[in-house]
Amino acid sequence: MATTDDPVTLLILGASGDLTQRLLLPGLGSLLHIEPDRKVELFGVGRTGLDDAEWHRRIRTAFQETGVTKRRTDQVVKSARWLTADATQGDHLKWLLEQCSDGPVVIYFALPPAVSIKICALLEKLDVPADLRLALEKPFGEDEKSARALNAQLHRVVAEDQIFRIDHFMGTATVLNLVGLRFANRVMGPIWSSEHIERVEILYDEALALEGRAGYYDTAGALRDMLQSHLLQVMSIFAMEPIAQLHPQELADLKAQVLRATHLWQDSPKRATRRARYTAGTLDGKKIPSYVDEDGVDPKNGTETLAQVKLEVRNSRWAGVPITLRSGKALGAARKQIVCYFRPVDHVPEGFNGDAQADRLVINLKPGAVSLELTMNAEGDPLGLEQKVLNADLTAARMQAYGEVLRDILDGNPLLSVRADAAELGWHIMDPVLKAWAKDRVPLEDYAAGSAGPENWLPSDSVIG
Repeated sequence: MATTDDPVTLLILGASGDLTQRLLLPGLGSLLHIEPDRKVELFGVGRTGLDDAEWHRRIRTAFQETGVTKRRTDQVVKSARWLTADATQGDHLKWLLEQCSDGPVVIYFALPPAVSIKICALLEKLDVPADLRLALEKPFGEDEKSARALNAQLHRVVAEDQIFRIDHFMGTATVLNLVGLRFANRVMGPIWSSEHIERVEILYDEALALEGRAGYYDTAGALRDMLQSHLLQVMSIFAMEPIAQLHPQELADLKAQVLRATHLWQDSPKRATRRARYTAGTLDGKKIPSYVDEDGVDPKNGTETLAQVKLEVRNSRWAGVPITLRSGKALGAARKQIVCYFRPVDHVPEGFNGDAQADRLVINLKPGAVSLELTMNAEGDPLGLEQKVLNADLTAARMQAYGEVLRDILDGNPLLSVRADAAELGWHIMDPVLKAWAKDRVPLEDYAAGSAGPENWLPSDSVIG
C-alpha cells in the first residue's frame, strides 16, 4: 500500500465532463486540504475543447471552495497537464500511458460504462505499468451477465486489488460510523438480530427533481441509480457479521456474505416491490413539471423516479426480518437514514398508562447522527408512558465523499471499493425486479412532486405485511 510520500499520476479520462468539475476536482481539493503533503500529478484527458491554461483554471476554481492553500494549489497546477487524445484509439492510449512519470498510475474513467469497457479491452493489448490502478464509476454493467463480462475484462488488465469500483456512499465516515455503532460498544451487539429487530428501512429520499440529468437518469431510474448499488452496499454493512479488523478483504468478505443471503421478500417482485413517477407539483415553492415533461425525457422509457424493494437476508441472524430499500426524487422532505424498528416488549407492568410504543433507532447517513427513541416515564406523570429521544452526532467526514474515495485510490487501499462479486450480486438480487417491471407486472404509480410519495408507501409506522 502506498503512502502520501509516493507520487501518483491521476489520469482522468473524460475530464471535460460534469463529474470532474463538480465532484472529482473539489474532492481532490478537500483531500489536499487535509493532507497537503500528498504528491499528485493531475492529467486531464479529452478529445477536444481544453488546453493546459483552461485545465489549470478549472483546477484553481474547484480548489478555491475547499480551503486548499494557494501555495499547494500552485504546486498541483505546475505539474498538471491537459492531454488531447481519444482514449478509444489504441495508439492514443499507448501515448497517454507514456506521458505518465514513474510511480503508480491511476486511470479514472469519468466516462459512460460502454466506453470504459472498450478502453479496457485496448489496455489488455498494451504493456501497462505493473502498478496501474483502474477506477470506475457505477453502474458496473447493466445486469448480472454484463457485470460478469466487465469484471472478466478488467481482470485481464490488472488484478482485483488494483480495481476500484467507486461508490461514494461508502466514504470512510459512513463505513466507520456504522461499524463503530455496531461493534465498539456492548449495548448494540446483543440486540442486532431478528430476536429484537422487527423490520428495517433504508431510505434515501431526495427533495430534488431531475435537475437536468435526463441523459443518464432516464435510462437508469431510481432502482438502478440508487437501490441496486448504493443502498444495497449500505445494507450489507448494516447486516454483516462482526468484523475482527478493518481490513479490505475481511470487510468485502462480510459484505458479500450478506448479499449472497439476500432475496426478494417472498421471492416475488410483485409483492416485494413498488415503483412510481412524479407528476407536476410544487417543491420548495418552485413549480415542478411532470417527469415526462422534463427536458430530455422519453415517456416511452417508463422510467420510475421512486423505487421501493422489500428484501430478506436469509441467515440465522436476519431470517424473517423485512429490510426495505427506498429512494426517489422530487419528494417533499429529504430523508437519508436507516430506521430500525424494535419488537415490542414482552410485558408492560400493569398500572402504567398509555402504550409502550415500539422503540426505534434512526441512523442518519447525511449528516451522520443517531437518534434512539425509547418508551419511558412521561414528564409530570410517573405512571404515564411516552417516547423520549436520545440524540448523538457521529463523526463528521473530514473531507468530501470523493476526497475519501480518492485518498484510498491514491494509496492503493481497496477498503471502500466494491469488489467484483459484490457488483455481480447486486444485479443478481435486482435483475428479477427489473425484468418484472419491464413486463409491467408491477404497476407504475404516480405522486405529485413535493409530496411524501404515493399513499401507503414507506416511510410509515404500519405493521409489517
